[in-house]
Amino acid sequence: MSGVVTQASGGGHGEPMMWSLEKAHSIGMNPPTASYRVLIADDEPIIREGIREAIPWSELGMEVVGEAEDGEEALELARELDIHIMLVDLNMPFLNGIELIRRLQEECPDCRCLIISGHDEFAYAQEAVRLGVQDYLLKPVDDRQLYETLSGLRQRMDEELARSAYVEQTVTQLERHIPLLRSRCCLEWLEGFMEEPEVLEQLGFLSLPPHLPVQIGLVRWPGGESQQSIMQESERQLLRFGAENIMGELLTELPHVLFQTRGGLVGMCLWQIAPEGLEAEIEQKIGSFLNIAVHCCLETNEDGLVGLREAYRHCREQLQHESQVSPLVRRARQLIRERYAQRELTLDSLAASLQVSPVYLSRVLKKELNENFVTLVTRTRIRKAVQLLDSTLLPIHAIAEQTGYDSQHYFSTAFKKIMGVSPAQYRRGGSRLPSGNQ
Repeated sequence: MSGVVTQASGGGHGEPMMWSLEKAHSIGMNPPTASYRVLIADDEPIIREGIREAIPWSELGMEVVGEAEDGEEALELARELDIHIMLVDLNMPFLNGIELIRRLQEECPDCRCLIISGHDEFAYAQEAVRLGVQDYLLKPVDDRQLYETLSGLRQRMDEELARSAYVEQTVTQLERHIPLLRSRCCLEWLEGFMEEPEVLEQLGFLSLPPHLPVQIGLVRWPGGESQQSIMQESERQLLRFGAENIMGELLTELPHVLFQTRGGLVGMCLWQIAPEGLEAEIEQKIGSFLNIAVHCCLETNEDGLVGLREAYRHCREQLQHESQVSPLVRRARQLIRERYAQRELTLDSLAASLQVSPVYLSRVLKKELNENFVTLVTRTRIRKAVQLLDSTLLPIHAIAEQTGYDSQHYFSTAFKKIMGVSPAQYRRGGSRLPSGNQ
C-alpha cells in the first residue's frame, strides 16, 4: 500500500495544478492500461472536493466513483462499488482510518489505500507500516505530490495486473499442455531416463496418483512400427488418433495416461488394475470402428520402477511376436472372439467367413499359434466364463449358455480342463485365467 496527504490549510486547499498527458510523461508515467475506481474518504467536504478537483483522473486511468464522510460509509461503498483505490483520512468518525484499513484488508483485499493524515505520531506511522502502507504523508501536500504519488501507485498496480495476467496465461497454457506432458513423461519413465524419486516428484506436478502405475499396456496394428509400411504417415497418425479415442473411452473410469512410443505404438499407464477382458475389448472395439486388426498386451507391475520397465519390455516383446502372425490368423482370432457365444461356430463356418478352405485354415492356425481351432474357441469361451463368474451372480447354467455351450455338464468339463477346478469351485475360491495365445 502507499500513502498520500492532500494540501489543507485553514480550511482551504492549494490551487489545483492540472497536468497534461505530456507533463505526465515528463515524470516517467506510461499511458494508463486499466481504469481504476477511486473512493475519497474524509470527514471534511472541502478536502474531498479539493482532492477531486485537483487531479486529472482520466490521465491517470482513474475515476472517482464515490465519496464518504466516515469510515463505516467508506467500507460500505468499497464493497458496493468494488473500489480499487481509497484515499483515507485517519481521523474520521465511527470508524477511524486505521480500523477502516484493517476491515478493508479482510473484506476488500484488492483495494489499495493512500493515507491522508494530520497526525505526525510515530504510533500511527508504525501501525500504517504494519498494515502494508508504503507511504505515510502529512497534511498539507501540494497537488503535484498527490499526482505523482497516484501515478506511482497506478504504475505499480498496472505491473501487478500484467504479472497476474502473465501468471494466469502461463497456468492456462500449462493446463492445456498437461496431457502432452503426461504422455512424454510416461515414455521417459519407461525408457529409463529418470530415477524413481524424480518420477514420484513428477506425479504430483502432473496431478497424477502419488504412486507408480500398476499396469502397462501397448497396442499395435499391422505396419504400426514399420517405416517401410505402405501406409502413409498421415494414415498412421489418423489411426493412432482413432485408437487413442477408443481406448480413452474404454478407460474412462480408470486413472490412466495414454502415450505414443517412438516406434508408433499406443501405450497406456494405468494406476488401477483393469477389469478382466480389457485387452480383448480394446482389440474388438478398435477392429470394429477402424476396420484394422490390432493386438493389445497388458502387463501388471509389482516391483516399482524396475517392474514398470520390465512390464513395458515384456509388452513390446509380446507384440513383436504378434507381428509375425499373418493377417489371416489375426482375422480368424478376432472372429472367434466376436462369435464365441454362437453354438454354430465351427471350423467350416469360420473358414467360409474368411474365404479359405477349412483344411488350410486349420493348418495355418496350428503353425502360427501352435493351437488348433477347438482349443482357441475353448480358451476364448472359458475366459469369458471367468469374467462372468467374477463379476456377476448368474447361475452356472446361464453362464454356460452365454458362452456357447449346449449343456452345463459339457461346460463344466471344458472349464475344469482349462482352469483345474469346476466353475462352482472357481466361484468359491477363484483361480487364474487361462494362458495361451489369446
